[in-house]
Amino acid sequence: MSALPAAITDQNARAAVERLAAIEPGKHWVVSCYLKLEPRDRSRGKYLIKMKNRVRETEAALSRQPLSHQEREIIAADLHRVLTYLEEPNHLPRARAIALFASRDLDLFEVLPLPHVHRSRLAIEREPLIRELLVLEEEFGTILTVLYDRTAARFFEVTAYDSVELPGLAGVDASRAGKFHGGAGEHNYHMRIRTEKHRLYAHIADRVFQINREKPLSGIVLGSVGVDAGAVIPHLHTYVHDLVLGVIKLNPKKASAAEVREATLTLREERERAWERAHADAVTDGAPRGWAVNGVEPTLKALGRGQVRTLLADGHDGDTRIDEAIEEALRQRAQVDVLYDEKARRVVDGLAALLRFRS
Repeated sequence: MSALPAAITDQNARAAVERLAAIEPGKHWVVSCYLKLEPRDRSRGKYLIKMKNRVRETEAALSRQPLSHQEREIIAADLHRVLTYLEEPNHLPRARAIALFASRDLDLFEVLPLPHVHRSRLAIEREPLIRELLVLEEEFGTILTVLYDRTAARFFEVTAYDSVELPGLAGVDASRAGKFHGGAGEHNYHMRIRTEKHRLYAHIADRVFQINREKPLSGIVLGSVGVDAGAVIPHLHTYVHDLVLGVIKLNPKKASAAEVREATLTLREERERAWERAHADAVTDGAPRGWAVNGVEPTLKALGRGQVRTLLADGHDGDTRIDEAIEEALRQRAQVDVLYDEKARRVVDGLAALLRFRS
């Protein structure tokens, strides 16, 4: 049995995924559970109600399967272990999602806090369903979050599982350079402040460029307080300018790595809603020309033909076929985009897809 703490490192997470990946399909059943734990899911225990409903639906589906009495008892026991774990509030991570894998026969109980999951789902298979975990780190990548004021800058690498502070930059505090008594002295003082501030911003931009050269970034987030929060953007090199996800308001002197991570994830989620709307618009544009399909049945047929480039799934629709479609799309290494933006959801009839080739 292995359970990870609320905050884990990339190394620990990768080790857990490797342990799960080493389990080959066999005679033993494995419970795989992905669960959203965002504030709206935690409110009034909605996440637990949702999972209890999924357990009942799963048990009802299993009752129609040709399983032995012993198999049913083992699966029921593993489902109970998962629910019991989730019922204890102290077990819940501070993360926005969680994945659990349970199999009594394999002595398996693995728990991973996650930045997000496609949607809450529960499955019983002969192996752990880890394709979502395998693509998570690749899709999330490394986001560089930079906090700064006019005297210093801090750099954080935010990944799917972790937030690590890198060496920072210190500028010159122009306010200590001397006193002024009005007139030219005051003017020179403010000019020194402005010059040192922009010199620091240029150094920040250089550091960002170097970090991206050493490890290509998936995004850049800039943070400060007041009107200077986005002041570094004009200094950024053209190669990294398009990586900017946006600006956050945090105190660069006091912010912790956990606070930086939470603010970064919130901003990334806002960008995801924009990406969802763009993909939904692409379905509207592409369907009449045969480059997209809309609806559960047409999308499942496209998946069966290996046509799907990007799968769009309604994040609130309870149809179990959507869960199965997500797993199949992940198996085919198609992009999966689960829709939570209301405008995007209105476009998609349960499932939709952008296609690699027309029928």
